[in-house]
Amino acid sequence: MLINCAAYQEGQKLADIPQEAISDYVQRPDCFVWVALKDPEAGELEEMREEFGLHELAVEDARNGHQRPKIEEYGDMLFVVMHLLEMDANEQIRIGEIDVFVGANYVLSLRSRSNISFLNVRDRCEREPHLLKFGSGFVLYALMDAVVDRYFPVINALEQELEQIEDGMFTKESSARDNIEALYALKRKLTVVQHSTTPLLETVHKLFGGRVPQVCVGMHEYYRDIYDHLERIVKQIEALRDVLNTAIQVNLSLISIDDSAITKKFAAYGALFAMPTMIAGVYGMNFDMMPELKWAYGYPLALASMVAMDILLWRRFRKAGWI
Repeated sequence: MLINCAAYQEGQKLADIPQEAISDYVQRPDCFVWVALKDPEAGELEEMREEFGLHELAVEDARNGHQRPKIEEYGDMLFVVMHLLEMDANEQIRIGEIDVFVGANYVLSLRSRSNISFLNVRDRCEREPHLLKFGSGFVLYALMDAVVDRYFPVINALEQELEQIEDGMFTKESSARDNIEALYALKRKLTVVQHSTTPLLETVHKLFGGRVPQVCVGMHEYYRDIYDHLERIVKQIEALRDVLNTAIQVNLSLISIDDSAITKKFAAYGALFAMPTMIAGVYGMNFDMMPELKWAYGYPLALASMVAMDILLWRRFRKAGWI
């Protein structure tokens, strides 16, 4: 579905143009066309491939979707894949994708499986004509900057989720097993964010360091800023993963401590039953020469000994915290 199609020249918007007029504007000097599509169909992609002369391998990747974040060069054209991340109402991460074709006289963005709008990016570019003069290179920067900036709220949401789990780890109402399940679910979310950011960090460097693609010339500082943001996000993810692994180990230790406490209680109660059983067992052997066997107070004395020894053991276990 076509969202926007506009022509720009010397940092100024010329007009919103119909799709049929794209070829006329891309032939003008110092003019470029910016087209935005959402969930494009195969026919629309084929039309754009013919209009802009897109490389068929890049078009095939865009058609198939579910690509790894990457930046590839096809002659004078750049093909950029980025993941769009957003938290839904159930605090789960939804993964969308934006594929951007960038040439000297065009920018084609394809948004899939996401409701994130980039109209504010277009407005920002049009408010900064002194930067829009750089053409399609600046538009690519603005799109990448918008995508990367939207990773920060996702990271912040995951940090808050981790803090909530940590706050409840040592309360009596919480279950260590439930905490571990929540931590593993959070770890999966972090992995999703990591798979969206780390590959992009590895490839953004080619836009400002070494041999820079022609469409990005003059924008070194801006792409370096994106690299810095991505580097910060990756470090935040690594720090969160370290805290997460520590929290998992703490919860496993709490489970071991709980199991040990239960074992101690069983051992203590077992000892309380073992002592009377031992005395009763001795007097149940039916020997003639048993101590106090013929004494009238022998039976009460044996019962009193059992009770006294159990009281002594109970007090010792209670003091040790076993009961």
